[in-house]
Amino acid sequence: MSARNTCALYFYNSRIDNSGIDSAFRPRIHLKTDGNYNLSPGPYNALEDFLHSAKQNRRDLSMRNWKLLIALVITLLFFILFLNFENNSLTVTNLDVKLDDLPPKFDGYKILHISDLHGKSFGPRQRDLVAAISKTNPDLIAVTGDLIDHRRNNDEAGILLLRQITGIAPVYFVTGNHEQQSGRLNSLENRLTKYGVKVLRNSHASINRGNERLSIVGMDDVAKNAKPYDSDAIVVNELNQAMADLPKSDVTILLAHRPEKFSIYSLYGVDLILAGHAHGGQIGLPLIGGLYAPDQGFFPKYISGPYKKHNSTMVVSRGLGNSIAPQRIFNRPEIVLITLRR
Repeated sequence: MSARNTCALYFYNSRIDNSGIDSAFRPRIHLKTDGNYNLSPGPYNALEDFLHSAKQNRRDLSMRNWKLLIALVITLLFFILFLNFENNSLTVTNLDVKLDDLPPKFDGYKILHISDLHGKSFGPRQRDLVAAISKTNPDLIAVTGDLIDHRRNNDEAGILLLRQITGIAPVYFVTGNHEQQSGRLNSLENRLTKYGVKVLRNSHASINRGNERLSIVGMDDVAKNAKPYDSDAIVVNELNQAMADLPKSDVTILLAHRPEKFSIYSLYGVDLILAGHAHGGQIGLPLIGGLYAPDQGFFPKYISGPYKKHNSTMVVSRGLGNSIAPQRIFNRPEIVLITLRR
C-alpha cells in the first residue's frame, strides 16, 4: 500500500475512532489487490437515502393532492353553474294545437301560458321574463295559478309581473293552491283586478273576433285551508258553476291549476285545458320522465306538454319557480306559446 493511501486510511479511521461512534456504524473498508481500497455505504448513507426518498415522496404526494383539490374545485364550480342554469335559464316552448271546431278568425290565435311563478324573479323588476313574454307577441296571456308562494312573503314579484304584462296582451288569471291557502287571496284578487288582470273564479268570459268567439273558463283551485276535503266533488261543483249558461257550440278553453283532474275536465267537453302545478316533475329522468309532482306522487303521469283524452287536449306547463323542492334538474323553467290551428 502506498504512503499516500496509508495516510488516507489512517486519517479516515482516526475520524471514526475519535467520534465515539460504535464500530457497527462504520463504513466497511475493502482492500483491493492493487493496494487501493473502497468504502462501501454504511447505515448513515442508507438513512440519508431513505430520508431523501421520503422527502421526494412527500413532494409527489403533495403535488397529487393539489391536482386533486384543483379538480374538485373545478368540478364543484361547474356543478354550481349547472344548477343555476337549470333553475334560472328560461325556455319558450312553442306548441301548435289543432281544434276541429275553431272559428276561422281564430286560426293562428296565440295564447301564452304562464304557471307556478311562486314569487320568483327573473332579472330586476322581472325584466328578463317580461322581455321573453313580449317577444312572443301573444294575443292572450293565461296564468294558471301559484303566482305567489304561501310559505313566503313574496307576493310583489308576481304582482309586478302581471302589472307589466297587461300592456302586452289581455291577462286571465286563476288561483292555485298557494293562493287558496295563503290567507291573502281577497287582497291579491283586488290588486290584480286594479291593474287590469281578469281574475276568473268559477266563471267564464268571451273572446271576440268580429262575429266569432271563443269562451274562456276559469276555476278556483280545490285546495282549502280546512282538510280533508273531497277534491273531485269540488272540481265537479266548480265546473258546473263556471260553465253555467255557456253555449255548447262555443269552443272552450279551461284554465285550471291541477292536471291530475284531466279525466273530469274532459267529461265536460272542454276543447283545451291549460294547467300547471306539477313543476315538470321537478327532476327530469331520461327515458322515464319526471320524478315527483304534487298530488301525483312519484313518476307522475301529467308533467309537461300536450295530452289527449276524448275530444279534449290538455297542455301542462312545467312552470317557472319552485316551492318546497328548491332545485330543478333537466327541467328548466318555461313559458308556453300555444298557437291555435283549425
